[in-house]
Amino acid sequence: MDTDIGSAPESGGGTLTEIIQDRIRQDIILGALQPAAKLRLEHLSRAYGASVGTLRESLSRLAADGLVVAEGQRGFAVLPVSPEDLREITEMRQLLECHALRQSIAKADLDWEARVVGAYHKLSKVEAQVEERPDEFGDVWERYNEEFHAALISNSSSRWLTLFHKAMYDHSKRYRMLSLKTRPFPRSQSAQEHRQLLDAALERDVHRAVDVLARHILKGAEITGLTPDREGAAPRKRRKVG
Repeated sequence: MDTDIGSAPESGGGTLTEIIQDRIRQDIILGALQPAAKLRLEHLSRAYGASVGTLRESLSRLAADGLVVAEGQRGFAVLPVSPEDLREITEMRQLLECHALRQSIAKADLDWEARVVGAYHKLSKVEAQVEERPDEFGDVWERYNEEFHAALISNSSSRWLTLFHKAMYDHSKRYRMLSLKTRPFPRSQSAQEHRQLLDAALERDVHRAVDVLARHILKGAEITGLTPDREGAAPRKRRKVG
């Protein structure tokens, strides 16, 4: 582990187990806890200020989410990374997020439109600055990028669709955050695609919106350098959908 992890949990909403679970989740997604790293309970107890029992329950829940691997009597480890895993994550995120976007556009109203425009406004302001000052605005960009994607699909009425999509988004974000340590992220291209997504969504052009979104998700996976091939990573032929 090459960055600081954990701290004593603050008081606030959620049980202690939920708080610790969320902090470990974020440390895995952001790369503070490296892929395949052993999660030794004694060390984590000191780092997060939690009991071994609380940590064991938190890690068991994260194992159910797929971010942690339970190794039987040997304990827990962070899920390893691989091209095959990223390819499956990319395909599932495309499937779920594009379906949710179709549902949102089909039920488009002014409240949804306001959420999308508001989220895009914040994201576009940061995108204008993050290229030159990534260390200062990188974390903000990540937050606003997630908010924009969430706003686009916020009209989906399926709770399960929302939950499964969030899981796939977190997994894809983990790969992106790991790649940012070693290679540049072409945010100017991403900014153009975000604008295209906004325009298509506001015009209620479901076919164009889904096509742009599918390509956008694929490109986000490709920048990690882990996708084995372009065609195998995503269903590129699904243009007539909706």
